[in-house]
Amino acid sequence: MMPTVSTLQQAMDALVDRGYAVWPGFLDAEAVAGLLAEARARREAGAFHRAGVGRANGLAVRDQVRGDEVLWLDEAAEVAAERPYWQALQALRREINQTLYLGLVEGEFHYAHYPVGTFYRRHLDRFRDDDARTVSCVLYLNQDWQDAEGGQLRLYLDATEESKFLDVSPQAGTLALFLSDRFWHEVLPASRERWSVTGWMRRRV
Repeated sequence: MMPTVSTLQQAMDALVDRGYAVWPGFLDAEAVAGLLAEARARREAGAFHRAGVGRANGLAVRDQVRGDEVLWLDEAAEVAAERPYWQALQALRREINQTLYLGLVEGEFHYAHYPVGTFYRRHLDRFRDDDARTVSCVLYLNQDWQDAEGGQLRLYLDATEESKFLDVSPQAGTLALFLSDRFWHEVLPASRERWSVTGWMRRRV
C-alpha cells in the first residue's frame, strides 16, 4: 500500500512546523510482516553484525553505548519483501524534496535488531565532519507492542533540556521522521526484542 496524498501532506506539514513527524500506518500489516520475516530469516542465516559507534578507522563496538545488530540494505538487490518499503520511501523522498527543498538524492538504510534489554544512548545522527545525512527515518516492525514493554524512541525536543522529549512507541507500521541535525535521541531498553528498518535520506555534498 502506497502512502496516500492526505497522509503525505500531514507528514510534510509536521516536518515543516516541528522538524519531525510520527506516521502510524506508513506501511500496511502485510508489508510490515514481510519485512519482519525477511529480517528474521537473514539474522538466523548469520547476516547481521553488531553495530558500532563512529566510522572508518574510528568505528568500534561499545556495549555501553549501543547493543543493536544491523544488516545494511541494498535497493538494487530487488528483494520481494522489501519492494513495498522502497516504493513508499521513494514517494516520501519526492514529497520531502518538493516541500522542503532539501535536495535528497540517496539514502542508507538497515535492519536493526535490539535483543532484550539493549539500548542506544542519546546521540545525534549527523557526523561532525559530514553533513550529508538530512532526514532520519525509522520504520517499526513489532506487532502488538505494549508501552509497558519499553523500547521507545525518545526524541529530545530541546537539546538543552532533557525534560522536554517525545516518546515514540515501536509499533508495527509506524514511521518516525526527523531532521538529522536537529534532534538528539535515544532508544530505551525493552523487555522483548525490537525490530526496525532504520536509516537516513542524504543530500549531495
